[in-house]
Amino acid sequence: MSDKSPIIVWIRRDLRLSDHAALHEAGKSGRPVIPVFIRDHTVDQLGAAPKWRLGLGLECYGKALAEKGSRLILRAGPAREVLEELIDETGAGAVWWQRAYDPASVERDTAVKSALTDREIDAESFAGHLLFEPWTVETKQGGFYKVYTPYWRAVCEREVPEPLPAPSKLATPQSWPESEALEDWGLGDAMRRGAAVVAPYVQLGEQAAQSRLGAFTSGKIADYDSGRNLVAEDGCSSMSENLSLGEISPAQCWHAAMRAKDAGKEGAETWAKELVWREFAYHLLWHTPRLAESNWREEWEAFPWNEDERRKEVIAWKRARTGIPFVDAALREMYVTGRMHNRSRMIVASYLTKHLMCHWKIGLEWFEDCLIDWDPASNSLGWQWCAGSGPDATPYFRVFNPITQREKFDPDKAYVERWIAEGQDNPPKTALSYFDAIPENWAMTPDDAYPDPIVGHDEGRKAALEAYENRDF
Repeated sequence: MSDKSPIIVWIRRDLRLSDHAALHEAGKSGRPVIPVFIRDHTVDQLGAAPKWRLGLGLECYGKALAEKGSRLILRAGPAREVLEELIDETGAGAVWWQRAYDPASVERDTAVKSALTDREIDAESFAGHLLFEPWTVETKQGGFYKVYTPYWRAVCEREVPEPLPAPSKLATPQSWPESEALEDWGLGDAMRRGAAVVAPYVQLGEQAAQSRLGAFTSGKIADYDSGRNLVAEDGCSSMSENLSLGEISPAQCWHAAMRAKDAGKEGAETWAKELVWREFAYHLLWHTPRLAESNWREEWEAFPWNEDERRKEVIAWKRARTGIPFVDAALREMYVTGRMHNRSRMIVASYLTKHLMCHWKIGLEWFEDCLIDWDPASNSLGWQWCAGSGPDATPYFRVFNPITQREKFDPDKAYVERWIAEGQDNPPKTALSYFDAIPENWAMTPDDAYPDPIVGHDEGRKAALEAYENRDF
C-alpha cells in the first residue's frame, strides 16, 4: 500500500483536536486524513441522556474539523464491516484510533485489529483516554491494585507526557466518502421533552471544556478540599461531562492541576486524586471486567438483593419521591441538569442499596440512562463502592445517614430548596423544571404534597445491618 494512501482516524469517545495522538500522528504524516465516527452497537446501547449528549458532541466536533478544512464522516453498522467498506471506497492503507478499556470496546477493537491486519492494513491504537495504561501499573508482587490508596501512591509521582497540540493541518483526500446525516440517527429521540430542560446546563465541545478547566484551576480549585462537599455551592470542576466524551483529555486536566499545585493552591492535589480515582476505576475494569455487570466481590453473588424494579419503593426512588429530601433533591438535580453532585451520588446510591436493599444494578442502569456525564468505569465502581460489593476495606457497614449528611453538607437547605418544589410557596425555576423534564405519565405537579419517608434512616440502617450480618458468606 502506498505511503500516500489515506489514513482513516476512527473517532470514538475522544471528540477533541488537541492531545489526540492518533489525529496528531496522522496530521504529521502528510497523508490524507479521513476522520470517521461509527454508530455501532456500543452507541445504540447507550442510555437516553448520554446518547443525546453524544449527538451534541458529534455535531460540535464536526464543526471543529470543518474549521481545519476537514470533515467528520458518519457511518452506522458493525465497526469492522464499516471500516472495511471505507477502506475499499477510499484506498486507505491505515486505520488508527485511540484505545478504549470497557469490555465491549476491547472485544470489538481486538476483532477489528485482527481483521485489518489480516488484510495488511496498518491498524494501530494509541493511548489517550487515560493517564496510565492499566497494564503498566503493577503491585510489587506483579498483580493489579485492588485498593485505591496504594494505587494513588504508585502513580502520583509518575511522569505524565505533556499534551499534544492540535494538528496545524489535516490533508484531505481527493474525494470524500459519503457520510450519513447526524439528524437521521435520532440520537436524542429518547430524551423527549427532557432535552429542552437539560440543554441549558450543557457545556459543549473542546473550547468550552478548556474554558471550564481554566476557570476552575484559576479559582475554585484552591478551596476544593472543603468546597467539593458543599452540595449547594459550585465548588466542583464539573469536568466529568467533557471527560466522558473526550472533549478534553485527562493529561490536560492533570497538568492544569499540577500547575495549580505549584502555584500553592491547596485543593489541587485533592482534585488530582479525583482524576486518579477515574484511573483506578478503569484499572479495575480492565483487569476485572465483571465490575461492569456483576459483583466485584464474587461472594456477594449470594446476597439476596431485591431486583424487582416494580416495587413501589424503587418507583418512588426513581421518581425522586422517597420522602428523604437529600435523596430526592439529588435525583431531581440529575433530571434537570443531566449531572449530580458527587456527594449526592453517594447518598442516593447508599439509600437505594442499603435502606431499600435494592441491587446496585438498578441504580447503575438508571444513572446510565439519565447522566450526560455517564462513564462506564466510574459508574460501575461508584455503585459497587456504595453497595459494599466493590473494592473497599470496610464494604458493608457503611450506611450513609441522609439526614445528618444533609445537615452537614447543606446546612441552610439551599440545595434541597433549589430542587424540591413541593411545600414551597414560591419555588425556584430549578425546582419547577423537574416537572417539565419528567415523563408526563408520572402525573406529578408542584402542588402535590411532599411524601413521608418510604423508609426512614433508622429503620433502613437496622434492616441493612441485620441483612449483612446474617449473610451466608
